[in-house]
Amino acid sequence: MTTLVQAVDLIKVYGREPNLVKALDGVSMHINEGQFVAIVGSSGSGKSTLLHMLGGLDRPTSGQVIVGGKSLFEMNDDELTVFRRRNIGFVFQQYNLVPILNVYDNIVLPIELDGNAIDRAYVEHIVKTLGLAMKLNNLPSHLSGGQQQRVAIARALATKPSIILADEPTGNLDSRTSQEVIGLLKVTSRQFNQTIVMITHSEEIAQLADTVIRIGDGKIVGGKTS
Repeated sequence: MTTLVQAVDLIKVYGREPNLVKALDGVSMHINEGQFVAIVGSSGSGKSTLLHMLGGLDRPTSGQVIVGGKSLFEMNDDELTVFRRRNIGFVFQQYNLVPILNVYDNIVLPIELDGNAIDRAYVEHIVKTLGLAMKLNNLPSHLSGGQQQRVAIARALATKPSIILADEPTGNLDSRTSQEVIGLLKVTSRQFNQTIVMITHSEEIAQLADTVIRIGDGKIVGGKTS
């Protein structure tokens, strides 16, 4: 299998002695194309910091992340912003939808920001797969939490990224809706050939992934990494 994401000896340190905090302490891992990986850990374990590093949202104190053969932290901020927009989709716990835009405009917003033509047939396919076809004119405030998360997933898929990073995507959802959303993520990842890395504190949700990686005190403490 082809390695899509590689983290090499990631270290992230906050503060100064004697109040030094090591959020990541030498994390190395490989993620292959098409994998659905769950990263599990308690609050403060370093899982969110790791996800932010994998997505280039934060820079490590040392170490590197390589996505699709590109070293993220050798890019300047502008180059990294463009690379993220074109190659990495994000799904957050808080949905991060634009409240004044309807569902369709929220979905295609990243494409328009990049100045690209919208592949309408592809977007229509995503919308149909996620059960949003009847909601395209709705504002986010007129949707349930589960529906808003579906819109966030559709937005992440619409730019055709090679990888989707999901930060506690079911954190605000009830158990049944959570299972439904993760099921949809699995379906769409296979259907649209995307790699997914999801962080969660829920063991039940994590077990729905192909691979589970456990992190504690800034280190990988269990699970396969490649």
